[in-house]
Amino acid sequence: MTIEAVSYADSPRARAHRAWKSAETIKGLSDRLIGVGPFGIGLDGVLSWVPIVGPLYSMGAGGLLLIHGMSGGASFLTLARMAAYVAMDTATDVVPIAGSVVDMMFPGHLMAAKALQKDIEARHGLPDDIAVKRSAKKRGKVGKR
Repeated sequence: MTIEAVSYADSPRARAHRAWKSAETIKGLSDRLIGVGPFGIGLDGVLSWVPIVGPLYSMGAGGLLLIHGMSGGASFLTLARMAAYVAMDTATDVVPIAGSVVDMMFPGHLMAAKALQKDIEARHGLPDDIAVKRSAKKRGKVGKR
């Protein structure tokens, strides 16, 4: 490995891009495993019906998002907003049946992950492979007009 490769792998930009990709995975698993138009359901909504497991999953996934946010260098305001989304999402699990219904409809992990990704994109740009995929999609759409 060259010195440049080693320095990039541990650079703030590389850590931020790893956090961006981790947030993408968590939001997909938690709130968009099955998507129907603008609505989706994931592990968070399904597990909310299981008494102890639902809140544990919600707190665990939310905590993981916050850890990735801190390692990715997200701003304090973004981390606070993420914590609020996760807290609201987890708090709904306390109410027996209505809470599970609300938890299925409230995509707290998705909102927290998007807040983190937006912060990272503003500070470091998109990860290179994601930027290439998005530009390819845009080129494909332009040709279809």
